[in-house]
Amino acid sequence: MTDHARLNRPAGIRSLRLGDTKVTYVPDGAGRLGPRGWLPDTTDEVWAEHPEYLDATGNLVASMGALLVEHGDRALLIDAGVGSVHFPAEQGTPIGEINGGALLGNLARLGRTPAGIEAVAITHLHGDHIGWSAQLAGAGAVHLISAPEWEHRHLSEQHRVPPELLTTLEPGLRTVTDGEEVFPGVRVMLTPGHTAGHAAYVITGGGRRLIAFGDALHSPIQIAHPEWSAVVDHDARQSAEFRRRLVEEMAEPGTIGFGLHFADVVFGRVLRDAAGATSWEPVDA
Repeated sequence: MTDHARLNRPAGIRSLRLGDTKVTYVPDGAGRLGPRGWLPDTTDEVWAEHPEYLDATGNLVASMGALLVEHGDRALLIDAGVGSVHFPAEQGTPIGEINGGALLGNLARLGRTPAGIEAVAITHLHGDHIGWSAQLAGAGAVHLISAPEWEHRHLSEQHRVPPELLTTLEPGLRTVTDGEEVFPGVRVMLTPGHTAGHAAYVITGGGRRLIAFGDALHSPIQIAHPEWSAVVDHDARQSAEFRRRLVEEMAEPGTIGFGLHFADVVFGRVLRDAAGATSWEPVDA
């Protein structure tokens, strides 16, 4: 049974092993999201029945950070945090206060420096996923972005991505395609909907696989309701379609999910009961 406190607090450093590969959630900060505004197909009744997902301010808590993938001496980051920022709540929107800045310090605690990261695999071009990209690129990390996401990069400016950052990244950027292996045991899985070229990354090792699904899902409550799209999804119908597929994939034996924004339950598996209902169970080892 999930400790309900974990559903409404940001995650700390958490690690799992997949055979010879180690994956670690590296915190950068956290944000708050208004539940009704962020998931507009929900109702007040839904949240009255599930108060465990909401913090003392009545908001969803979104962890923000990156996933460190280590294989031998090599290291890959999936996403690059939100950066050293403080954004107050945006009045009239479901986006609450956002704070970041801890990523590089937490990487150092794990024995990694920016110079030791060979590549950054970006799920999508939103500001809370490329916050430290300029520093990482400056230290030599190649940035990997799906080809359709890069083709639609002009859409990212409305999501806190300054055009000059993309200009900075372009010389060391490589576009990737569905199914491509980008690091030992790590393959691209295109999951468009949240953005035009959103990508998940599938990490395989030790007889298990982990799907780092980026912003295809924002809250564990969507595991039971993949039809609920986020208000910022580029294509809500397509997003819901891929969310259903991901839930089915994560219900397969030996499969773990990584939800970057899933409060303090970033690693988990999908359970299915006798009636076919799905839910999220944390995995901590």
